[in-house]
Amino acid sequence: MQFIKESLIKASPERVFAFHELPDAIERLIPPWENAKIIQKADISVIGSQAIIEQKVLGFIPSRWVAEHTEYDPPRMFEDVQISGPFKYWRHQHIVTPHKGGAVLRDEVEYETPFSYFGMAAMPIFITPKLRRMFDFRHKVTKEWCEKGE
Repeated sequence: MQFIKESLIKASPERVFAFHELPDAIERLIPPWENAKIIQKADISVIGSQAIIEQKVLGFIPSRWVAEHTEYDPPRMFEDVQISGPFKYWRHQHIVTPHKGGAVLRDEVEYETPFSYFGMAAMPIFITPKLRRMFDFRHKVTKEWCEKGE
């Protein structure tokens, strides 16, 4: 499956990319309604760097997500893949491209749901809406920081 979220941000690609390099970017990007605890932060500029996040799937099933940074091409793109976690497969590319008057931030996620048929059935009810809400939040936070000029 694939999930894509794009936003136009009135800031340079370098600034949009720089947001993701902030030491506290991961804290800023986790929505407050996600009951997530950061165990280990990753440095996106270091290939092989891993982030570890603990959360509850469906609000009660404990899950540990380990994501490893596999590509870093500033200010255009960086990528992380799930090493272990709630999905059968997860590959996330953060892409920043120049656009008239700013930059386009594009998140591309390729994923496979867990639990075979049950996971596929849960996708339109639970997974897709959750991804949409989470990436809407992430893009809003990124846009506000980049356009505010902090």
